[in-house]
Amino acid sequence: MRTILMIDDDRLQCRLTEKLFEKFQGERFQLYSVYTYEEGLAELMEGRHAACLLDYQLGPRDGLMLMRTALAAGATTPIVFLTAETSRAVDTEALNSGALDYLVKGEITAGALERSLRYALKLGETLAELRRLATHDALTGLHNRREFDRRLVEEVARARRFGRPLSLVLLDLDHFKAINDTHGHPAGDAVLKAVARRLADGSRKTDRLARHGGEEFALLLVETNAEAALTQARRLLSVIAEAPVTLPDGTNLTVTASAGVAELALDGDELALVRAADEALYRAKASGRARALRA
Repeated sequence: MRTILMIDDDRLQCRLTEKLFEKFQGERFQLYSVYTYEEGLAELMEGRHAACLLDYQLGPRDGLMLMRTALAAGATTPIVFLTAETSRAVDTEALNSGALDYLVKGEITAGALERSLRYALKLGETLAELRRLATHDALTGLHNRREFDRRLVEEVARARRFGRPLSLVLLDLDHFKAINDTHGHPAGDAVLKAVARRLADGSRKTDRLARHGGEEFALLLVETNAEAALTQARRLLSVIAEAPVTLPDGTNLTVTASAGVAELALDGDELALVRAADEALYRAKASGRARALRA
């Protein structure tokens, strides 16, 4: 049974809302109530509830402040705002702050509450899918170039701030155009998906893996110097090549890749890091492919 978080300093209101839940005609929910700003923010940040009912009045700080703080910190739980105010200004401000719906406390019925929650949950699912599509490659499921570039900037700044190593692997499939020309684009898509799975399975949880574009993948290795990154790149190339990829027509095709490795210089930035890895990749391709070289 999915839980709905209720953040309200009025315990009687929480009990009344729980009674309304018992009258729902569709899906049954369990209400989980907290009564302070701090408890509510902590629960929202955990992200373990299907939706949240958030009261406007929460002592010296209000629900609008809590919602803005939680959403700015990355909370994604759908929020229905509860207010005793009938002013349109409050309703508008709640929606502008990130609430997906609002209810006036004195007008809440079981039917209205159930409809509001159903609407917020559905809209929340749609927004979650849009967020996923904005950051992930549709074919492989890996992070896309835009999300990788964002994370690259963050990790470069972190590495420079703390003086920690950071390395980048750019990996490109060998003779990929020939695969598309010979076997068709569905075969090329099958190869890209298979390689993405092998790279994801072979990477550490702390690594940042993305489809960088076309048949190129990028792997950002935190807390990793160039030598360790080169070892990892060679291991991943072996993982890619060790078993053939089965194409949609049943053909088994051996796939190889080349890789370029670079470590962030003490005075370097993200552009210099990518350029160095790309130059190393070009040399790997020029020297025979199916190998990894470092800058």
